[in-house]
Amino acid sequence: MLSENQVAEYDENGFVILDYKLAKEDLDEIKIYHDLLLDKHPEFRDYCPTLLKYNLDFLKYAKKPEILDCVKQVIGPNLAIWNQSFFAKPGINGKATPWHQDGEYWPIRPLATCTVWLAVDDSNEENGCLKYIPGSHKRKATRKHSTNNDVNYTLNQEIDPNEYDEKDAYNLCLEAGQMALHDVFIIHGSGTNTSPHSRRGMTMRYMPTSSTFDRKLAQDQAEKFKLDHQHRTLFLMNGIDESKTNDFLIRS
Repeated sequence: MLSENQVAEYDENGFVILDYKLAKEDLDEIKIYHDLLLDKHPEFRDYCPTLLKYNLDFLKYAKKPEILDCVKQVIGPNLAIWNQSFFAKPGINGKATPWHQDGEYWPIRPLATCTVWLAVDDSNEENGCLKYIPGSHKRKATRKHSTNNDVNYTLNQEIDPNEYDEKDAYNLCLEAGQMALHDVFIIHGSGTNTSPHSRRGMTMRYMPTSSTFDRKLAQDQAEKFKLDHQHRTLFLMNGIDESKTNDFLIRS
């Protein structure tokens, strides 16, 4: 569980590092699943936006009570996981992720998601760790983004440079197995990895079921964002579908 101070830190900064750490056995298993995925789909070398479409075994990590208990403290007891993704950032030429807000991409209304970012490898400044702009979530709104289809980026929406000051960035340096929670509105990104060490990270995206996963909006956004969220399967993790608007049909 998060302490009162950690909940306050999440509210103030938009992110918090958990005390709970995933076991080495779990990390080794995740690496095996990822290697199997890449054997079949080498196009996901840098980024796989939808792990659960290809292997539901990844879902068991999102079900861990130690993680769920922390997520419930910041978005409430009724929650679903709607996506897991993998940012691989291989050594020597790992791609950057531009500064952005997650909410710019996501067809969830009202916008609300807590992302768990799991370090599968040690993550540090040398190998392109995630960076946050603390407190940038407080406006509770998406800022101006523009499309940037740079082949060296994992995502194609880049926030206007006038919306943040990189000097304020916090480097999320984590040991393998550590994880952080972050808010849907926080500004974040990461640089390239030119070190010889990989920087694999897995995300688990939880939404409160008081929000609606809008599949029509996802369809409208697909071409712009180069992401197909329309066919995501939602998995109820705890409680009920509070909005009574979401479905939990398994989609291939």
